[in-house]
Amino acid sequence: MNHIPSFSIIIPTYNRPQQLALCLQALVRQDYPHFEVIVVDDGSKIPLFECVKIFKSQLDITLLTQYNAGPAVARNTGAAYAKGQFLAFTDDDCQPDANWLKNLATGFKENPDAAIGGKVINQLPKNIYSTASQLLTDYLYIYYNPEYNKARFLATNNLALPAKLFHAINGFDTRFPLAAAEDRDFCYRWLNNGYAMSYVPEALVYHNHYLSLLSFWRQQFNYGRGAFLFHQKCTKQSSNDRTLEPKSFYWNLIRYPFSKVSLFKAFILTNLMVISQLAITAGYFWESVNK
Repeated sequence: MNHIPSFSIIIPTYNRPQQLALCLQALVRQDYPHFEVIVVDDGSKIPLFECVKIFKSQLDITLLTQYNAGPAVARNTGAAYAKGQFLAFTDDDCQPDANWLKNLATGFKENPDAAIGGKVINQLPKNIYSTASQLLTDYLYIYYNPEYNKARFLATNNLALPAKLFHAINGFDTRFPLAAAEDRDFCYRWLNNGYAMSYVPEALVYHNHYLSLLSFWRQQFNYGRGAFLFHQKCTKQSSNDRTLEPKSFYWNLIRYPFSKVSLFKAFILTNLMVISQLAITAGYFWESVNK
């Protein structure tokens, strides 16, 4: 790969024009020669045309619209339109670092056929619920990706991969209607098809997702719903379902905040970790009853 890789950045969005504008402003600052941006409006009630129009003179940008169908469908819609050699996914509440594409390109120079994910940083450190949510993701990255070049999980708000391989496995499974477990399912299928995954922490994305106690519960509840769909799908495909984690996974999760923050804050975050697991369990059983 001596040439400069071409990227198509795909951003699913729903009813968040202010966050989307901040995301697009961050992309204007990208230190990369050329890339296209595809915004997929997932049936927003708030028109996004004017928001995107502002950036027409600064970005090679396209706005696609669809009926509300969820982020998996929206990402596939964007990927079907994309012209780049590589697809780079982020979310409307994220702001990629100026060197994001440059660092992804460096990763592809070493592993041109891998899926590459970067580091996500919580941009709201004073929000305890946003902090807890990001801490959960950080823990998953440590657990699943101890060897960076043998990663097993990458979140979709900072993920890039070769377009041809994305299409080869038919993209995201649209049977996952929520922003929950569709990324886990994608990584599972990607690895099962024999493709590599790599974690490149230099590729930074800043996450600006405000949460309250209620929205934190709802987020984790939806993760539980997605987990049920994922486990159900894996069980149908194989009688040997190894998607459930050992007890040590949960014990270490509860202890994880004490290695990252002050003692007082760690106690609060540990309680939120417990709440998250209760919400996930509730969502899992809710989905199992209502499926």
